[in-house]
Amino acid sequence: MRHPYRKKIIYCGLVIIILIIFLHPDMNGHGTYDFIAKEDILRNLHAETAVNFTSTAVIDCEYYDILWDDTTLSQSLVDGDLVEGHGIREGGEYAPQECKPKYSTAIIVPYRDRAEQLRGFLVYMHTFFRRQRIHYRIFVVEQVDSRLFNRAKLMNIGAVAAMKAGFPCLVLHDVDLLPLRPANIYACSKCPRHMSSSINKFRFVLPYLTLFGGAIAIISKQYKDINGMSNEYFGWGGEDDDLYSRLEASNLKVCRFEPETSRYHMVPHRSTQKGEAKKKLLSSAKERMLEDGLSSLQYVEVATVLHPLFTHIMVDL
Repeated sequence: MRHPYRKKIIYCGLVIIILIIFLHPDMNGHGTYDFIAKEDILRNLHAETAVNFTSTAVIDCEYYDILWDDTTLSQSLVDGDLVEGHGIREGGEYAPQECKPKYSTAIIVPYRDRAEQLRGFLVYMHTFFRRQRIHYRIFVVEQVDSRLFNRAKLMNIGAVAAMKAGFPCLVLHDVDLLPLRPANIYACSKCPRHMSSSINKFRFVLPYLTLFGGAIAIISKQYKDINGMSNEYFGWGGEDDDLYSRLEASNLKVCRFEPETSRYHMVPHRSTQKGEAKKKLLSSAKERMLEDGLSSLQYVEVATVLHPLFTHIMVDL
């Protein structure tokens, strides 16, 4: 005699199998990848401070304890305010007073029309950075014209400003990403580093091995050597893959920290309008890199304002 619920049982079983296949990290992305082990991170960091940076501290900052700090900052920080006496200088610059930092980092954030998200980002990131004992400054580059958003070009503009200020390390950072682990030190590695390889939106799985966007750290000289990012990507998508092609053409291998250290929370937001003709641009990425980038960067600087928590560069592309 046939079981009366046989078809339903088979159907439910198939649904469960499909869900397991779809949701399992190893079936839908790269759950594992080559990474710099936690005990090797410090020897792989590029220890250099900004040209004009000086510190009155007598002892050097130590970072070993930060690497093994497994705490997670609360995302509710985005809804709060910074504590008084935070020591952040005008323009969003900070350095610890109790010790001499080994790293100077410029954080470059391309931006438009996300005021509340930016406010939360700044509060969270300053709180996060002050635990890392680094010298840093946050540059927010805002596109004020009505053209499609050009994230990569804004990154180039911020990079030029940061390098002019003498920063040896650039972190190119989306405003919707919040790092969760203090061990993810915001300093450059000797190789260009994909910092945000483990994001909640992708179930903390790297979608594909050549992904190089979200939050990345690159030595200023390396960024100059690849001529920065392309200026041609208006609208969402393509510019990160173009950047990866430039690194590949320059024999610069991308590195990452372990997934647990590289965890980020992506704040929900409305999607940016996609641009067109990206495949054609990507197909010529390596051929264009010498004439498309920092060397061809043109824009109108509308204003630069030193706010208490960031340097605000407003531009017309």
